[in-house]
Amino acid sequence: MDSGESTGSASSAETDSSASRTPSVANGNADETTRAVVQRRLEALIRENRFTIAVVFPVIGAVTLVASAEGLLPPLLSYNPLLILFGTLVMRSPLVVALLPELDRRALVPLVVLTAYTYAIELVGIQTGWPYGTFEYGISLGPMVGGDVPLALPLFFVPLVLNAYLLTLLALDERAGRLVPRAFSAITAVLAIDLVLDPAAVAIGFWSYLPPGGYYGVPASNYWGWLLSGTIAVVLVDLAFDRAAILERVRTCEFALDDLVSFVLLWGTINALYGQWLAAGVAGLFCLVLLRTERYDLSMPTAVRSGD
Repeated sequence: MDSGESTGSASSAETDSSASRTPSVANGNADETTRAVVQRRLEALIRENRFTIAVVFPVIGAVTLVASAEGLLPPLLSYNPLLILFGTLVMRSPLVVALLPELDRRALVPLVVLTAYTYAIELVGIQTGWPYGTFEYGISLGPMVGGDVPLALPLFFVPLVLNAYLLTLLALDERAGRLVPRAFSAITAVLAIDLVLDPAAVAIGFWSYLPPGGYYGVPASNYWGWLLSGTIAVVLVDLAFDRAAILERVRTCEFALDDLVSFVLLWGTINALYGQWLAAGVAGLFCLVLLRTERYDLSMPTAVRSGD
């Protein structure tokens, strides 16, 4: 074989190799483009409906839940699990859309472990009373796992931890790079979230503790349990995401914390309606922290409706 034949063969091989790689690269680019297009459309949908999602839905939810607890609604609407799940999904949507660009293979394992842990610790808690104290659900929250734990439990719990973590990163800013302040602040935020959630949930009959505790029916053991669960959950969330990337995302995505706004309005309102002022005050503290992020003010409804 002479050099010309050799060169020709090499050129042909390179061409074949390039041709074999091109579809794969093209498919990869197409997938990326499709994901980017879907992401832009979802973000546009959230932006166009921010006020409805973050304010109208939780206010209606609070009124509906209190009306259910007080027996003011017909049986078909009272504590309707489909309505509860639908409302929760809508209010969670800004958080989900904000985090979608950061979900990759790295995040998969920690988030799957967190989901499994959520079911496991709740099942142990219901069957043994540890670590939260003896409690039982008072209403149906949809299909149950093992007859004891709501199938939608991760939808209720995991976003609370994500909200606490994102708020911590934004509040700490450059100090978020240090593990101890980051972890301590996020765990504290998780506990503060439950200082708002549990009293309101007990007031409207979502669940109850036996015997009732001193904090609006919630025992101190519940918060020791949340300290354990919150610590494990924060560690798993911290492992799931690239910290610098997630901090930049929450800085630039104006609706990343809208789910926390919904939470504060929903459960803070319920606490206020039942005169649980300490719990309502904690919700008010979250409002102050959110206002300090400089992405929420009284002009927000007008800005959202005008498309600014």
